[in-house]
Amino acid sequence: MLMVAGCSTPPTHYALIEDSLRAGDRGKADQIMEQAEPSYGAKSRVLYGMERGMMLHLAGRYQDSNAVLDLADTEAEKLYTRRIRIETKAFMLNDTDLPYEGESFERVMINVLKALNYAVIGNWESSLVEARRIDQRLNVLADQANGGDVYREDAFARYLTGMLYEAAGELNDAFIAYRKAYDHYWLMQGTTQVPAPYLLRADLLRITDALNMTQEHEEYRQAFPETSWQPAGETRHLAQIVVFSYNGRAPRKEDRFIDLPVSLEALKLVLLTKGVLGASTQDTRAAESVLYGMNGRVVRVAIPALVPQKTAVTYGEISLRNPDMDIHARTERVQNVTALAEQDLSEHMAGVATKAVARAAVKYAMAEGVSQGVHSAAGQNNAGALIAIFVRLLAHTLAVGTEEADKRSWRTLPDEVQVARLWVPAGSYELRVRSVGRNGERVGRDAVHPVILEAGETRFITERVLQ
Repeated sequence: MLMVAGCSTPPTHYALIEDSLRAGDRGKADQIMEQAEPSYGAKSRVLYGMERGMMLHLAGRYQDSNAVLDLADTEAEKLYTRRIRIETKAFMLNDTDLPYEGESFERVMINVLKALNYAVIGNWESSLVEARRIDQRLNVLADQANGGDVYREDAFARYLTGMLYEAAGELNDAFIAYRKAYDHYWLMQGTTQVPAPYLLRADLLRITDALNMTQEHEEYRQAFPETSWQPAGETRHLAQIVVFSYNGRAPRKEDRFIDLPVSLEALKLVLLTKGVLGASTQDTRAAESVLYGMNGRVVRVAIPALVPQKTAVTYGEISLRNPDMDIHARTERVQNVTALAEQDLSEHMAGVATKAVARAAVKYAMAEGVSQGVHSAAGQNNAGALIAIFVRLLAHTLAVGTEEADKRSWRTLPDEVQVARLWVPAGSYELRVRSVGRNGERVGRDAVHPVILEAGETRFITERVLQ
């Protein structure tokens, strides 16, 4: 019984991975994730695939990353199509016993990460395949949305597809993607706290000019009077570098326990327990299960709560240097993963809470039924009464101790994504990325890359900053 009450210990491999990433050892971080595979179990195969895919991406093993993400994407689609049957069958189980299919925004991020993998290695044809899959997936989400504040669009994903289309020379598709990205940044600003990036405004001016879209170009000039931009004719013979900075850590989930007493004595016990042990945690879970089981009149409900882990990075300073020039730029925030996770949990909370309450009530009723049945079967003698008391204690303790929220999420994602774009003459450079905090202080260590750029080339580079 005590083992059941304390079975859901928090995974420790995340801390080890973060230590390796802070030390700059991305290969070791991936090894730790690979070694942690058995801890995910059969029901979290999709989650493992997403997290391993991210570690392989950071380790520079882009093709291996896409191979793992492909499997996770395929399995997530299978689970999504049979979700209703699985949930109906598993009503009496903890949600952690259900196969994890990933949240909507996480499934879109699978395609985003795959597209970035292909872009980093210059495989533009495959990156455009992922761009079209992103478009298809977002269109399906939009069709399924019934209004309300639900995740059905992703401005960052749209913006990325625009960059990919433009890099591949498909300017019409790039314009459509940029326009959709701008519209959704504006529409979702209240939820995501991410305004339309300055870069995107310059992109719209440049792309409409290149396509000779006179009316649209003039409208954007009036809408963005302070935005400076370079015409496509000036950038055609330059090289482009696009830097993606993954900053901070995605939010984690933890249990929030609601203990509902069904008698006055139980109310006193709950108040006393909270006064002595404090708020319910993993450490107090076993003791509370025993105490509430002995009383037999407490119903426990567990719901997930999001714990943000916001980044300390305000922006990144990008510099490209060689003996002849010194070029600088700043990153801009283009994605707020924490806000998406909060939106997703809020969208599902009513259903999650209703199911948790119903399940807890059924567990309580079953525990009562078992104890009464054993009492009747055991008879009125002393031994029978002791057996009935023991079974009642065990049944109610298990009902309380096994209640747990589903805390799974893609935790190797960042808190936010920032982007910088630079057009520079062909040549050899030292690329330096420095993360800057709120007060101008340096956050983490600088990342330095030697790069050789050819005229007309587009180079995607990714960085990871945990702080």
